[in-house]
Amino acid sequence: QVQLVESGGGLVQPGGSLRLSCAASGTIFRVNDMRWDRQVPGKERELVATISSVGNTNYADNVKGRFTISRDNAKNTLYLQMNGLKPEDTAVYYCDADVWTTGGRRANYRGQGTQVTVSS
Repeated sequence: QVQLVESGGGLVQPGGSLRLSCAASGTIFRVNDMRWDRQVPGKERELVATISSVGNTNYADNVKGRFTISRDNAKNTLYLQMNGLKPEDTAVYYCDADVWTTGGRRANYRGQGTQVTVSS
C-alpha cells in the first residue's frame, strides 16, 4: 500500500507565494517520475510540472518562470514552490507518483489534493 499526502495549500493574495509538499509512504521500493496536476471544478485536470527520478523537469507554459518543482529522494517527498501567484492559479493541486512497490508491482498513485486559492 502506497499513500501520497499533500500539504501546504491555502489562501494567498495575488503575487504571493506558497510551497506545496507531497510525502509518499508505504511499501515503496523506488519512486520514478513525479508530477503536480491541478483541477478547477468543471474543468479538465491540467498538468503543472513533472520531475524525473534524476531531477529532469518540465513545466506547463503558464507556470514557467513562476513555479519550481523539486524532490527529495531520500524522503520520497515532492515539492512545488509557487511564486507570483495569480487568481487563475486557483485550483486543487494533486501530486502523482509512478512507484515500484516492494512487492514488485509498478503503479501510479495520486494524493487527495490540496486547495490553493489566490484572491485579494
